[in-house]
This record gives sequence, C-alpha cells and structure tokens, in this order.
Amino acid sequence: MRSHTLLRGTAAAAVAAFLLVGCSPASAPSPSASGSAAPSEPTEPITLTVSVFNEMGYEGLVGEYTKLHPNVTVKLDRAATSDEAREKYMSGIAAGSGMADVAAVEVDWLPEIMESADALTDLTDPEVEGRWLDWKVAQATTADGKLVGYGTDIGPEGVCYRADLFEKAGLPTDRDEVAKALGSTWDDYFALGKQFSAKSDGVGWYDSADAIFQGMVNQVANPFSSTMPEETLIPLDQNTEIKAIYDKIMQSSADGLSAHLQQWQPDWQNAFQNNGFATMLCPGWMLGVIEGNAKGVEGWDIAPTFPGGGGNWGGSFMTVPSQGKNIDAAKELAKWLTAPEQQIAAFKAKGTFPSQVEALTSQDLLSVTNAFFNDAPTGQILADRAKAVTVVPFKGPNYFAYRAAISNAINRVDVDKTDTPEESWATAVSDVSALG
Repeated sequence: MRSHTLLRGTAAAAVAAFLLVGCSPASAPSPSASGSAAPSEPTEPITLTVSVFNEMGYEGLVGEYTKLHPNVTVKLDRAATSDEAREKYMSGIAAGSGMADVAAVEVDWLPEIMESADALTDLTDPEVEGRWLDWKVAQATTADGKLVGYGTDIGPEGVCYRADLFEKAGLPTDRDEVAKALGSTWDDYFALGKQFSAKSDGVGWYDSADAIFQGMVNQVANPFSSTMPEETLIPLDQNTEIKAIYDKIMQSSADGLSAHLQQWQPDWQNAFQNNGFATMLCPGWMLGVIEGNAKGVEGWDIAPTFPGGGGNWGGSFMTVPSQGKNIDAAKELAKWLTAPEQQIAAFKAKGTFPSQVEALTSQDLLSVTNAFFNDAPTGQILADRAKAVTVVPFKGPNYFAYRAAISNAINRVDVDKTDTPEESWATAVSDVSALG
C-alpha cells in the first residue's frame, strides 16, 4: 500500500492508465466477496449497521448480504447529505460510541478522519491488494501504512443537460453534438450559456455557482495548501488561482447564467420539477440524485465532455470504526460491499462509478445504459471521462474548512444576494486566515 503523501505523484498516471491495467489474481474478489463463508462468519445472529449518505446504491445489496450470511442482519442508515453524515461521524469519534459498524466517508472530509486513524480498524488485507486504483488507495492510507477505508466510488464528470430546453433555445440536442457545442474550456461553456440565456426567459444555464466552483477547483492540483507531510495553507488573499476561478464564476452569475440555487436545499430540489436550469455538472453519483429529484420529467441526457478536460468530483470509502462489537464481521461486510461485483451493481442502481480496477474493465460496466437519461451509454461515457482526469487535488486536514469558506462566499453573492463579490471575498479571506 502507498502512503497518502504520494497522492499527487501517482494520481495523473493512475487515472490515465487504469482502463489499460490487466486484472491480476490480487484484484480478483475474495471468497467472502463472492458469497462464500469467510473465516470470521459469526456463529450466532448479529446485526450490523451501515451508514451511508445521498444515493450510494446499497439498498438492494444489504438484503443480498443477509441472504448470503444467515447469521448477519444488515441495516442501512442513510443521511440525506454528506455534511449531515460528516457531523454524525465526527460526533461518534469524539464520543467514542454511537457509530455504525461500517461507515461511509466522503473524500473531502476523509483528511479529517485520517487524523483520527487510531479510532478506525486497519483494513489492510492481502485479499484486497490491487483491488483499487493506486491513487484511491493512497487517499485512505496513513503515513505509517494503515488502510482506514475501502474505496467505493469515484466521480468522473460529464455535463448533464435538458435536451428539451436546449431545443426550445435553438441549441443542438444530440449528446455528441451538445458536447461539440459545449467546447473544451470553461469560457466555451459560459459562452454557450449566454446563447441559451438569450433565448430562455428566466431559466438558469446552470443550477449552482458553488457547484461550478467545485468542478473548476477539481482541476487544480494544490488548490488550498501545499502537499503533505508538511501541509501549509495558502492564504486566500495570496491564492491567485482560486481568486481567478471565483471572479470568473461571479461574472457568469452577474451575466445571468446562474439559477441562484444552493445544492441539496429544498429550492434546488424543487427546481428539477419546474424547469429551473438547463445544465449541471454531473459526476456519476449525481445521476441517481437527478433521477430522484426529476421524477416524471423528460428530457435529461448526459454529454460526453467536461469543461477544461476532465475532473473527478467526490468519491467515498467504507470505514470500520474500532468501537464496534463485531469488528471482524464488519470488515467482511465492508470488503464485500466494495468488491467489483457489488460496486457495479451500485452503479447500475444509482450511478456511483466504481473505483475497482477489475470493475473498470468489465463489459458488465461498460455496457450499462440509463433509461432516464435518454438511454445514454453511461458506463462507457463515465469510463471515458475517467480517462480524461489528469489531476486529483491534494486535500489536507484543512481542506473541508477552507472549501466551506469559499462556498459560503459564493452563496452570499449568488444565492442570498447579501454581499457584493468583493465584500464576500474579504469575509472569506478572514475566515480562512482563522484556520491558522
């Protein structure tokens, strides 16, 4: 296993090459992953709880596991958002009790979890060596080699769009033609948005300015700090790369391209039903979110492109808190849930794109289509978009708080409309300086 201090050095090569990697015996599912009894199979009935968030695609899998392991009942505890899951997770670590047996962690707050690695079970296991992309493993590996999380999904991004709204605005609707129209840069994306807005009374080009920031910052190698082991925060008033991104987004909002919504809030959820916006940045896991919020709405599709080249938004891990009563059984469950077969099933259910090497070369994945998105070949599209990822941002322990300061700054201007861009940036500079 590689230390997470090597993340930046391995990320670009690993992402660019992963579909070419052959499947070695080490990457094959373990006996427990394929359903056979594991050495730690409990002899008495037990109940294991799995905490997840958003739409991770495990609803059917937990029942299947119980059928395969009659002495194990698995219950799913789902938080509505990653932030809600983070608060509960961090509270459980602080209290030393109350956590799920297997708990999902989102990559943006994983660095905070790494600082509490002694509260988590070491998941190092020769049976899973080689199962994941190297950079995915590196993110969850401590400097001394402890693996604290099994990788679930990654978030290669395309652009989801409403073909019916594009047609009304005189724009192309075929996904390949839309990809050409969107161009290759963020300036191209905003330029097409201006064309759309000129012919679409009151419909936003994109859903959320803060979501656009997320897509753009995912293409920056060191957005907020220098690389570990000696993380040094970049003062926000000296962070010229982030300021340039902020200014570009603020200008697009002023140009009328934003729907002025905050993701995950009720107004954003309702906007799916009332033609609130025409495009949104779309990692694989967002497909299930869109389908859930836009139930009954026709016209959604996904373009096989992304402004600026490629980007990975999000991805998660399964951890096993060491405070649990059935550690060995929980580890077996986490191992099974993150095996290639189960992650492909989760992708088919909710669009969470696998991080497992074997899954990424599987025709079972590459042949997946999505009826809600006009039968788009989402397996192939997202695999191609993953190959386009050349940067995985470094995320130190302060990443989440730094990112939140900028998120708040953007939303004060774009959603709340209480501050000017200059005023809100100044507040964010102060908030970041308080991080030390």
